[in-house]
Amino acid sequence: MGTEISPLPTVAITMGDAAGIGPEITLKALSNPDNRAACRCIIIGDLTHLRRLASILDLPVILSPFGEADDESVAVVDLKNLPAEFEIGLDAAATGKASAEYIEAAVDLWRRGEIDGICTAPISKKAIALGGYDFPGHTEFLAALTATERFAMSFFGGELRVVLLSTHLPLRESIDLVKTERLADLIRFSHTELGGLLNKKVALAVAGLNPHASEGGLFGSEEHDEIVPAIDECRADGIDVSGPFSPDTIFLRASRGEFDGVIALYHDQATIAVKSLAFGEAVNVTLGLPLVRTSVDHGTAYDIAGKGVADPSSMAAAIRLAADLAKYSRQIAQI
Repeated sequence: MGTEISPLPTVAITMGDAAGIGPEITLKALSNPDNRAACRCIIIGDLTHLRRLASILDLPVILSPFGEADDESVAVVDLKNLPAEFEIGLDAAATGKASAEYIEAAVDLWRRGEIDGICTAPISKKAIALGGYDFPGHTEFLAALTATERFAMSFFGGELRVVLLSTHLPLRESIDLVKTERLADLIRFSHTELGGLLNKKVALAVAGLNPHASEGGLFGSEEHDEIVPAIDECRADGIDVSGPFSPDTIFLRASRGEFDGVIALYHDQATIAVKSLAFGEAVNVTLGLPLVRTSVDHGTAYDIAGKGVADPSSMAAAIRLAADLAKYSRQIAQI
């Protein structure tokens, strides 16, 4: 199937786990003409389910099969992979497998040059496991599909940009991963990737691991033994990086523009800060992939799925950011 050349980037939106709020926030976000105007939007999902949901929610969005959409409608790559009936709000193999297939289809479209980027609605890690996929989340799944060895999870929320040293791991395991070599590698990677996305030399900050960044060794040794050596090593390479800073203030400082990015040392250190300071505006961005990928900053929200009350703000922000990043990537490719 061919895609017409467009001045706007083309973004594929995977509808996520159908038992969660992914389809709802996708449709709500695309009901806003401003979001549709940011890019050529293609939903990858189950057209029957999406049309039924749009009707139930009385949303002003017209859905058409891919290849038949016009300026008034949104194209849907219809995988027709959902059972006629399934239970909303519960993990299941059928919906988990379907959500994984949407991601695979999106990467296939990218490989064929049909799209410029991907925006993903939330999936359930348990459901995709039930469906036969062994990945802890989107980030690792997309890395495997694109044969990407070096990647990192990050969050963008206004002026706040956070890159994670570890993702979905038990806290005890995450602490064990705070090592000089790994941290120095991530600082260098973040310097390159964020610098490329922002088109500038970035100023980075590193959060401490312990309270008050250990306060000179009073509350732990990781800062002295592992973190400071990594920062010093990178500074010697000409990278603008400083820290470690007390974790309870550095994210606020960065959100006010003092730094271009913060290196967080474990998952919740990053996400608590991001969601507190920019919930509804924050976007998950996978650094290092050969394609643009953004996502919402929340999960499937099974507890409110099917109730029509899900907030599409983060999905709208993710679509717009994917469009902006894809547009910039196009410009770079033409240089």
